Amino acid sequence: MGVLSGVRVLEFEAIGPAPFGGMLLADMGADVLRVDRPVAPGDLGPKIGGKHKNLTGRGRRSVTLDLKERDSADAALELMSKADVVIEGFRPGTMERLGIGPDAALARNPKLVYGRMTGWGQTGPLAPRAGHDLNYIALSGVLSGIGRAGEAPVPPLNLVGDYGGGGMLLALGVVAALFNVQRGGAGQVVDAAMIEGVAQLGTIFWGLIASGNWRETRESNLLDGGTPWYDSYRTRDGHYMSVGAVEARFYAELLQKLGLANANLPAQHDRAGWPVLKARFAAAFAERTRDEWCRAFDGSDACVAPVLGFSEAPEHAHHRARGSFVEFDGVVQPAPAPRFSATPSAISRPAPQRGEGGRNALRDWGLSGAELTRLGASGLGFNAED
Repeated sequence: MGVLSGVRVLEFEAIGPAPFGGMLLADMGADVLRVDRPVAPGDLGPKIGGKHKNLTGRGRRSVTLDLKERDSADAALELMSKADVVIEGFRPGTMERLGIGPDAALARNPKLVYGRMTGWGQTGPLAPRAGHDLNYIALSGVLSGIGRAGEAPVPPLNLVGDYGGGGMLLALGVVAALFNVQRGGAGQVVDAAMIEGVAQLGTIFWGLIASGNWRETRESNLLDGGTPWYDSYRTRDGHYMSVGAVEARFYAELLQKLGLANANLPAQHDRAGWPVLKARFAAAFAERTRDEWCRAFDGSDACVAPVLGFSEAPEHAHHRARGSFVEFDGVVQPAPAPRFSATPSAISRPAPQRGEGGRNALRDWGLSGAELTRLGASGLGFNAED
């Protein structure tokens, strides 16, 4: 019984940020019903290779519907009339061409929150163009600050655009619009654009630039690896330790733990002395293994932590103590977050196969046997064994 228990979400099959937003809502207790294509098209999603565990698809049930078929719009609009939220991640205009855009949906269900997830947004000259995470964070200005000096910008996985500036922004917008409905407001469209979500994530940097406290050159600032005390250093065994000793007292403890407290080094904020500090820090970290440094910094406020691999992180004592990772359906994965004291979130079920759980979901949404038969005639599919 999560904080969103009782909220019905109709999610149209997509890739990347829209499913991530749906996962967040499902983890918080929303009843998410995904409308899948009857057969997965060959171009849906990247060619990952091998068996793919769709963890961001967790917490749903599924029906199938070919949106290009003649009667599919009627079936989709019927489902929208029963939903509190719709999530879709198609190019702008696609849902309108299919006859199931916001105008048609809100006419049937005036309280509906219609969430739209795109890279460029619903309007603007780039709105109809294809793109991916890296393109959106590039045009937002944020990618220009990520990477080493004199080298190409580094793709920060697809976390910044797809998930931070995309799926999380979509989920926030949906929840805010739902709150407005509960206060007596009307349903509305949530236009979540990754390019704008990424720009919002970078708001602090526009402020730093405006105040003259940020150089638009990579690796020359506080938070981009430019300072010796905000970077990662290689250890003797080829691993890395991260250092974030920004404040003076934490920096002093860092020097003490590294054995450099009395080394007559340049001052912390002496920019001209940063190359010297970096070289001394690098030499110090290279003298011990990552595990040895973990023991050396154990219990310290020097703001130093090991750089763990994906497979290592769940085994760390802090994560184990908090239950930050869980094993569900045979797969170790991040646990739902954030945490709620009275209505805890949980993973309810693994990602469904196409049509799995759909019949029961429709019954839970109040559809009768006769209505299920009628929708089935319109092309809506679900597993017979439900």
